[in-house]
Amino acid sequence: MTHNAARRGASPVVVALVAVLIGIVPSGARAAPKASFVNFEVAGTPPNPNPPPGAVCPQSTPSITCTNFAAEPAIDVADDGTFFGSSENGLGGGTDAWKATSTDARHFVELPSPNQTSATQDTGFGPGGGDTDIAVATATNASGRYNVYVSSLTLANVDVSTSTDGGASWSLNPVGATIPGDDRPWIAAVGARKACVSYHDVATFRIHVNCSSDAGTTFTQLGEAIDADHAFLTEQNQIGNLVISRTGGNAIYQIMVGPTDAEELVTCGTPAGPPSCYRTVWLAVSTDGGQTFTDRKVYTGGPDQSFNHNFPNVAVDRAGNAYVAFSDNHDVYFSFSTNGGATWTQAVGVNKAGANTAIFPWLEAGASGKVDLVYYGSSYFDGINPPDSYPDGAAWFVYIAQNLRATTPGSSFSQTQASPVVHYGGVCEGGISCTGNRDLYDDFGVAASPVTGMASIIYSDDQYSNTASAPAPPGCTPGRTNSPSCDHTMIAAQTAGKGIF
Repeated sequence: MTHNAARRGASPVVVALVAVLIGIVPSGARAAPKASFVNFEVAGTPPNPNPPPGAVCPQSTPSITCTNFAAEPAIDVADDGTFFGSSENGLGGGTDAWKATSTDARHFVELPSPNQTSATQDTGFGPGGGDTDIAVATATNASGRYNVYVSSLTLANVDVSTSTDGGASWSLNPVGATIPGDDRPWIAAVGARKACVSYHDVATFRIHVNCSSDAGTTFTQLGEAIDADHAFLTEQNQIGNLVISRTGGNAIYQIMVGPTDAEELVTCGTPAGPPSCYRTVWLAVSTDGGQTFTDRKVYTGGPDQSFNHNFPNVAVDRAGNAYVAFSDNHDVYFSFSTNGGATWTQAVGVNKAGANTAIFPWLEAGASGKVDLVYYGSSYFDGINPPDSYPDGAAWFVYIAQNLRATTPGSSFSQTQASPVVHYGGVCEGGISCTGNRDLYDDFGVAASPVTGMASIIYSDDQYSNTASAPAPPGCTPGRTNSPSCDHTMIAAQTAGKGIF
């Protein structure tokens, strides 16, 4: 699908929106309240920058207590409505963690670092701080709490930290991956004690899935997300996130993008084939608890499209319907499956005017057929240049799209700007190979409360504002705005509008 095609597909929605704006609504009908958000910064876990655990943010005036240097965050929520977030300080810098103080998620408290002890346990490697992800158990442990799991990359392996007491303390497993030498770990949880991590090993680029049945103490079960019939994907793939369904046999889903087939692996990037080796979205599905996987094709884009743009994403709702989102560097696309990933609908464009360019998608699925989808969006689009080459005046915001009938073909997404400006100019999507601006790093996240239905978004921001809700981190000055000196993690908590539960 081209950029223009995505725009044309949204025209009925635009017409409907105009009708609402000019008051043409059915007699007796009332417009739904528009989604709105409150945005605030959270406190950095020691030593970044300085407070002991327990700082609650935001505060009533600008305070260094409520600043951090972290980026590329993740978020999840327990069934009781408690949100947990994590973010990274970079390899060797450790991981930050937070918990909402109430179900309205208007304030978050700083938790002890999940991997602060790993420097002594990780055989010479620093305390995590690389790619982080977070997952919350779906059933309570023996003490009546939901286990919280935080994964973090050390390069040598994957740190997996478990809290059984709501984040007050953590136990660290510095070898969450049975295959050492890893990259881009993801984590998912189901039940009271099961957690699984997926990751690349840098030697073979295979995608491994390790599962634990003892709340992260050991990860002895190993499965391969790329099955034998699709071995060509081992040569070229980009890994996305990992999720576990709550229904039936707790199917496990690992998303990735790569070549369409073995022949395309040979020709992609040459005059004989498509320019990119990453125009097909794949989903690895396990129905035996992660021991084996079968790879299903989700969608193949046009010859000039590529979907290795940090990152393809998958989510599963409470009824077991699966959803995927992915970006071609300009638009975000969406598809769904109602049969366990066996077949998928035609992908459709999601982002609309205001977010003419959309990148870094992340999904949250709630009750049956209800989804939230977030992305960074800019009104700038010239049809030629990638986001890495956007002009200095291109403003980026956090957007949330919502569909309350997502399993109905032809249903539409609303779109709401959920943040102030988070960045200006180019956005590099090449990970550690970036030569341009990487202040937004590679991903961010959204979760929705099963209690209120409302969303909380966790995201990166490199702007100087120095307000009570977003005080400037030390070293962040007006002259250093829009640079790594001002990078920090923010929360956008939904205060009005419809929820997905």
